[in-house]
Amino acid sequence: MAPVTDPSSLASFSKCVTKHLNLRFHVDFDSHVIKGNVALTIEALEDKFSSMILDTKDLKINKVTANGQDAKFTLGTAHSFNGSPLEITLPFELSRGQHVIIEVSYETSPQAFALQWLTPEQTAGKKHPYLFSQCQATHCRTMVPCQDTPSVKHTYYAQVSVPKELVAVMSAVRDGQEADPKDSSRTIYRFRQAVAMPSYLIAIVVGALESREIGPRTRVWSEKELVDLAAYEFAETETMLKTAEQLAGPYVWGQYDLLVLPPSFPYGAMENPCLTFASPTLLVIAHEISHSWTGNLVTNKTWEHFWLNEGLTVYLERMIAGRMFNEPFRQFKAMGGWKELQDSINTFETKSPLTNLVPDLSEVNTDEAFSLVPYEKGFALLYHLEELLGGPEVFMGFIKSYIQMFAYSSVTTDDWKNYLYTYFKDKVDILNKVDWNGWMHTPGMPPVKPQYDTTLADACIALCKRWIKASKADLSSFSAADLQKLSSHQVIEFLALLLPEDPIPLSHVKRMQEVYNLNAVKNSEIRFRWLRVCVRAKWEEAVPLAFQMATEQGRMKFTRPLFRELYNFDKYREQTVSTFLKCRSAMHSVTATLVAKDLKEDEGFLDTVSSQDNSRGVRWAVRIEQRKQKLAVIRWAEQVWPGVPSDSLGDDRMYESTAAEDRHTMLFDRRDIDVGSGCGSSCSI
Repeated sequence: MAPVTDPSSLASFSKCVTKHLNLRFHVDFDSHVIKGNVALTIEALEDKFSSMILDTKDLKINKVTANGQDAKFTLGTAHSFNGSPLEITLPFELSRGQHVIIEVSYETSPQAFALQWLTPEQTAGKKHPYLFSQCQATHCRTMVPCQDTPSVKHTYYAQVSVPKELVAVMSAVRDGQEADPKDSSRTIYRFRQAVAMPSYLIAIVVGALESREIGPRTRVWSEKELVDLAAYEFAETETMLKTAEQLAGPYVWGQYDLLVLPPSFPYGAMENPCLTFASPTLLVIAHEISHSWTGNLVTNKTWEHFWLNEGLTVYLERMIAGRMFNEPFRQFKAMGGWKELQDSINTFETKSPLTNLVPDLSEVNTDEAFSLVPYEKGFALLYHLEELLGGPEVFMGFIKSYIQMFAYSSVTTDDWKNYLYTYFKDKVDILNKVDWNGWMHTPGMPPVKPQYDTTLADACIALCKRWIKASKADLSSFSAADLQKLSSHQVIEFLALLLPEDPIPLSHVKRMQEVYNLNAVKNSEIRFRWLRVCVRAKWEEAVPLAFQMATEQGRMKFTRPLFRELYNFDKYREQTVSTFLKCRSAMHSVTATLVAKDLKEDEGFLDTVSSQDNSRGVRWAVRIEQRKQKLAVIRWAEQVWPGVPSDSLGDDRMYESTAAEDRHTMLFDRRDIDVGSGCGSSCSI
């Protein structure tokens, strides 16, 4: 078998593999750097092994040793997005199977893409600074010199020195704390991750954190201003963990903690082992819990096989939904996902190879390749196979067996497919009729459209059509009773269905507010879609509310589309740009970069913004060039599907506080991608 290569890594993982990392971090909030030391336990995969390459990006390397002896090292020529190879020459040779400890002393850059340094003003408490990391997909190399590829899994131990008024947490089990013997004003926190995992799942947060226990294996962490609310919202975590275990097998990570980040966090969530990150605007439960099996335990070997992480996670997430609620709810979510897939594919150029389920990522920045395709095209394939092979219970049996077979390892699509044929050896004739090339290696929509149960969607579609077709004389026929028949997730679907249509008349929007009072809704998902409908109808009374939502939090799913809608309202274009420039410093760098990209087509505006933010200049220049080339910039984020079955919620719940609303309606969520101006059943980053 030919060795696996990863076009997104420069590391020499065909010659050697990392088995363990021992990390020592000194977090410096004054200079916005981590002064680090990492000891990598490396196993040689060949005889006469004497040199190796680690991934780095924007790291200052101070010293390298091998088993305590000085080792020669050089940083190779920087790749445009993959970073610089750290080339290490050992002072001795190893035989195949032998281990060596490579120790690297280094310092991160203040612009390290994995690290976000927040001022006190950017936090909920407004008193202390804050640091969080986001390593997926290929940004761990900006925080730690490593083999930054999902092909390699390792355990890790970490010691983190932080100011004593702050607390550190990581994607690992806590292992105690002590005063820093070198500095009485600091505390060292220790962490142990005994389950092998890829580098992109290393995560750290430092801030004025508190925690609350909400289950036998779960604590919620956040700033004190948010922690009690978060504890209430996440109260059902243990129930969902148990449901997932019934479907997929034992949860192997020990602790399942959740951390609610400050409002500037640009994503909805990140499935870091032992510590899921979540935005304060969202409860991400089912999707991130599902990643504990599909993604974290069984991992795509390279990012070209990313659908194995996300397609299977969406499938498992929706199976959890079916178990906890009912099959129509699973079908409702699946049907919406199909429409989202269409929207996502429409943002790419015709027949773009990045809409293949298994794309070729040679010389492609992984950040640019991410889209909804691996999530929903992957799910659609799995649902199609479910239909062919005997239904959800039969196919879930395969998923559970697949997880058990490949646990603690990384796999390719061929590995998955070969096991599929082995498991269903009595149904090979059925599998041979599947258009595998059409599913895996052909751009665009899948070759087969699944048939979903439309029971829960029919009412949303009917109400949407009524509003679209209504004349002014018909407006009196609408009443508050229209929404009383719908659950919150159906209200979201109703509003989402209006967005791809031509803007409804201003008279209709005013009537909608009059009878539904949507301005009073606290549910962020409903509010977000409602404000987009209003701004598109050019209802000026909604503009201040849209500006408020676009700037009071930093989640790209909400911020980017709202800024785009406001910019497209000609009367408020200048105010939109000035508001962004005023708020830019409080945004995450990813959010600021992409909002700037959205606001103006001409590169002159971006050049101006870039010159005003020299610390991000290179990254902005890259974005400008990408616009010139008309490349889609699609970022990680998440997609929310709040809601429970219609018989479980009354219409009054969507007017309640986020604490009451989100606990019930945001149980099932998944990572989404910004799919441009059309939303379909869900919206963008």
